[in-house]
Parts: sequence; C-alpha cells; structure tokens
Amino acid sequence: MQDKRVGSQLKDFLRSGSLLSILIIVNVGLWLLMLLFPIVDYLYAMPSGRARAGWYDWLALSSDWDYLWYQPWTLLSYMFLHDGFWHIFFNMVMLFFGGTMCCRYLGTKRFGWLYFICGIVGGLFFLMIYNLFPVGRVHSSQLVGASAAILGVTVAVAVYNPNQEVDVWMVRTFPIKLKWIVLALIVIDLLTIPKSNAGGHVAHIGGALCGAVYVIVMRWLAERKTREHHKRDKRATHDQRPLSDEEYNRRRAAEQKRIDEILDKISRSGYESLSREEKEILFRYK
Repeated sequence: MQDKRVGSQLKDFLRSGSLLSILIIVNVGLWLLMLLFPIVDYLYAMPSGRARAGWYDWLALSSDWDYLWYQPWTLLSYMFLHDGFWHIFFNMVMLFFGGTMCCRYLGTKRFGWLYFICGIVGGLFFLMIYNLFPVGRVHSSQLVGASAAILGVTVAVAVYNPNQEVDVWMVRTFPIKLKWIVLALIVIDLLTIPKSNAGGHVAHIGGALCGAVYVIVMRWLAERKTREHHKRDKRATHDQRPLSDEEYNRRRAAEQKRIDEILDKISRSGYESLSREEKEILFRYK
C-alpha cells in the first residue's frame, strides 16, 4: 500500500510540469538515449564508443578554452550529460530533494535562476583550473553532469535555512541539519581534488560558492529594502507620539501572528502561493 502511494506521488510529480520535474525528465531522457549508442556503433560499423565520443564532443564542456568560442552552448549542455547509472541516479536524487527544498523556501523562479547560474559558474571554475594552472598543460578533460548546479542549489538552501533537518538513512534513519551535510560534501570535494576528477570537484566548489553568494546578496538586498521602508515609516511618524510598551507589544504580537500565518500557508501550498505583500513581509522579518 505504501509502495503504491509512493509510486502515485512520483507519477504526479513527473506529470506536474514543474521546472524541477522537467529538469529530471530531460536529464534521465538524455541518459537513456545514450544507452542506444552501442547499437548505433554496430549498425554503422563504427568502432565501439564512437557515437558516444561524438555526442560528448558536441555537448560536453572541454577543458580547452578555445573550444568554448565556437561551442558556447557546452557551458549549459554539459549539465545534461551523465556518465553511468550511479552518476545519474545520485544526481537526480539530490536534485529532487535539494530542488524541492529550494522551491519551497525561495520559489520556483529563484530555483531556476540558481540551477543554471550555479551550473555556469561551476563550468567556469572548471575552465579556470585547466587554463590558469600548469595542470592544464599536462592533462585535458571534459566536464559532464549536473552536480555543480545541484550542489549550488542545495548550498543556497543551507545558507537560507541552515538548521533545516534532513532524514538520512544509513543503518537507521536519523535527522541531520542541512548545513552539516553540505559542509561534508564541500570538504570531500576539496580533499579529493588531487586524487581524481579534479575538474569535476572544482566545478562543485564553484557551484557551491555561487549558491551561497546568491542567497547572501538576496538577503542583503531584502534587508536594504526593509531599512528604506523603516526610514520612510520613521519620517512619516516623526510627529506622532511614541508607542507605549503595551501598544508596542500588541503590535509585535500581531506581526508575529502574521508571520506564523504566512509560514503555515507555505507548508500547505508552497512558496509560490504567497502574494507579493506576503513575500515582502516574510523577507522583512526572516
């Protein structure tokens, strides 16, 4: 009964037409398409792996900076290629959970911007390590996978709500705060740069930094806007008498009640159900 319910929820999610579901469908669809490449090699009497190599040459991000000038789309297309079952599996699981939290807290529109901006920044970090450091004269590489974009989205949620608890299953299920999960992922990436897939790990760091900076700047802009509102309110009420303690406490209680109502609405219907006024109130008191 539980399995049927989970299967039904998954089907509803994939049919929802949300940006998150579209990204997962496109990523998985392209990976499934790659499974047909050995058949193409056979039918056209090509050496094994030729079709896959051509696919990668056209869509993967090359570590050679010169390739970007006549294949600029690879700075985006590399995010939709995955190498092997476990690569696509773990990335899509992380995208589902990280993307769901991001849409809940920051909204679908911001999730979309974060995903693609973090992926692009991750790609630029990959190019940087191979073109600014001597390692690029020794090794060349191609970058594939959505990991930089996904880690950037997840880090953004962790910066926005660091104490968000996530259920982790090992021997048993236990909750752990999101900030510790992303910190562990970043440390692992840093420590494994000299061991294997250096470009991929550097891309992850670039995506993570982008996600963190995005939320920090977003909050700074929201706080600046709030301060401007407060200044205007002060000027408007300059000639009014000060509030008594009882009036002040009453006003604060009403504001807190309003915030609680908005948070309840998010938990019921999601962030996108909020009006512009409710979003401004939430950012003002977050």
